[in-house]
Amino acid sequence: MKPNVEVFADRSQLIERALELTLAEIKDAIAQRGCCTIALAGGNTPKPLYEQLAQQNLPWQNIHIFWGDERYVPISDPQSNAGMATKAWLNHVAIPPSNIYPMPTQAADPTEAAQTYDQQLQTFFGTGPKEFPSFDIVLLGLGPDGHTASLFPHTDALQVCDRNVTVGNKDGQPRLTLTVPVLNQARCIVFLATGANKQDALTEIFAETTDATHYPARLIQPMNGKLSWLLDAAAGEPLQKYI
Repeated sequence: MKPNVEVFADRSQLIERALELTLAEIKDAIAQRGCCTIALAGGNTPKPLYEQLAQQNLPWQNIHIFWGDERYVPISDPQSNAGMATKAWLNHVAIPPSNIYPMPTQAADPTEAAQTYDQQLQTFFGTGPKEFPSFDIVLLGLGPDGHTASLFPHTDALQVCDRNVTVGNKDGQPRLTLTVPVLNQARCIVFLATGANKQDALTEIFAETTDATHYPARLIQPMNGKLSWLLDAAAGEPLQKYI
């Protein structure tokens, strides 16, 4: 399925559109299945989206929050993706604590933590080993090097296709990340990308032929779901032909 590409004049317009899309998908998921599952992105770009979601009147008891990746730090650390979303959004709404599933980062061994989160996903979604859950919404960012979640160029995590969660690697630092097949099982994937430093990566991601191990976001091609790229003008200049 051809991705939906939208380019906005600035970040505020991008966030407004991201909010619109997210709210529509939440409403649709709850109407069809009784609940909505969301895997969140980290980084600075989605933070204003989370702040906007904190202002919404939603059936929070029907919404379940997961994460696409996490730095291997405590939730109290400023680098924590879960910590950022909690402060910007989740602390301000009446969502049951049992509906929030941060990635565990307490274990001495990140591999053990990845297995723990994998089991949590299997339990929640009712899937077995080597079966992949379908998130209703997955929010993703993009790095200048073409990485998304914690799927970095030329790392072993890119090859993992028999688990929900694996250990990513950023300059020798472990991270937890959902795997490519889990991301591609989502019903709706929304990339948020801003800044001119993303242009080279986006050009390669949308090229007819490119080695995806160089630009891992290229691997994200949902099996049956929708894929949207929301970009500001600085990032989106190379993709005008796709609009």
